Amino acid sequence: MFTAQALPLSAPRALAEPLVIDVGLVGPGKVGSALLGQLRQAMPRLLRDCRLQLRLRAVSDSRHMWLDCDDDALNGRVHGAQTWRPAALDDFAAYVGGRGGHVAVIADCSASDGVADRYADWLAAGIHIVTPNKRAGSGPLERWRRIVGASHASGARLHYEGTVGAGLPVVQTLRDLLDTGDELVAIEGMLSGTLAWLFNRFDGSQPFSTLVREAHALGYTEPDPRDDLSGMDVARKLVILAREAGLPLSLGDVAVESLVPAELAGGPVADFMEQLDRLDAPMAARLRDGGVLRHVARLENGRATVGLRVLDPAHAFAHARLSDNVIRFATRRYCDNALVVQGPGAGPDVTAAAVFTDLLRVAGALGVKRCAC
Repeated sequence: MFTAQALPLSAPRALAEPLVIDVGLVGPGKVGSALLGQLRQAMPRLLRDCRLQLRLRAVSDSRHMWLDCDDDALNGRVHGAQTWRPAALDDFAAYVGGRGGHVAVIADCSASDGVADRYADWLAAGIHIVTPNKRAGSGPLERWRRIVGASHASGARLHYEGTVGAGLPVVQTLRDLLDTGDELVAIEGMLSGTLAWLFNRFDGSQPFSTLVREAHALGYTEPDPRDDLSGMDVARKLVILAREAGLPLSLGDVAVESLVPAELAGGPVADFMEQLDRLDAPMAARLRDGGVLRHVARLENGRATVGLRVLDPAHAFAHARLSDNVIRFATRRYCDNALVVQGPGAGPDVTAAAVFTDLLRVAGALGVKRCAC
């Protein structure tokens, strides 16, 4: 059990000496590896221009953790770092936060509920968290309340911009609107890069199954395309935004339309891929003359829905490109013309950049000036 022992949290200040931030990374997969690369590239500039010294202290995957790892062996992803041992999240956090006087940040780039279970203890101990892991923000409501409460009590920051829209400023935009006194009326969005790509291409000229197979081959879908087609990933993002707006929403409160027939929802991925043609007739029936199909999430009057909608070709979502995410915030201020955030909503590089930006937000709150570059 990780014992919460609060680290000293410095107040914002002018920095004579560099601010040292010890970083621990959980989940060195595609996003985590991209983040490691971005950190390596930026470290010299941040130290020179911003007086910010980032030190990679530890990295953990689901089985192993590497400690004392500011060395080329780990950074090159070779299993020869200075200290290797079986993964133990409590020991990992204690190590990252174990140097008194230094700021500690854990970047959770996993998709693990088990890691999210530790957030409250880590925050209570004064360890900041930056993450694209949607499990915390969309998981059990009581756990989320413990996480937020621990952050407020200790002053340790929790940032999760990368959970919605990859590198797009979605969460921060909503937070800024509400912090400045605006009132949310509705959120409407295309929140899946995979589903955006599929329905930007699907016009009836070729079977839907052909597009799914193409997206799978290109690596646009999850290894099991049902993870995308079920709509649950989009539902998680909508819950995160709802909670950011102060609504006590849970996944079970979201009406989700799955694009996967119930009889194909279980079983091996290979079997599902062999039967993809069974999606073609139902999907073709959804097309209407003069309309376009889009996968849309919506939150209004406390009601959350996720599913396919037939839209007029003049609708803003009808003109999204490739895998763009598009999020429309209708508020008291933006009532006649909704505020729109749009851009690439998937990819390890842009998601890692969102996590890196959150890390710099932590540094900024502690007095580090923004670099001029």
